[in-house]
Amino acid sequence: MYQKTSFYCHCYGLLSQVPAGRVTTYKALAEALGTKAYQAVGRAMNQNPNPIEVPCHRVVNADGRLGGYVMGQQQKQRLLEEEGICIQSGKIQDFKDKLVIFE
Repeated sequence: MYQKTSFYCHCYGLLSQVPAGRVTTYKALAEALGTKAYQAVGRAMNQNPNPIEVPCHRVVNADGRLGGYVMGQQQKQRLLEEEGICIQSGKIQDFKDKLVIFE
């Protein structure tokens, strides 16, 4: 099992590479870290100590649904829309074009 702080720091480091106007998924972050611990990635996002520098609002579900956010889903949607992402019925429009996958 990962040491919590080390795993979280790796999650935050990867997420910091996702630019405004783009999103990634819990799954993509986990896979980039060599694990299938998608829920652990979600916990890391939920416990993000600095949401300004580490934009956890840019992490969404693998099907393009917004997913949770520590400040509420409406705030997550507002932040994403401010970055130019269109959301309809709780899902990212043109999801595949907005998605960042780590190599």
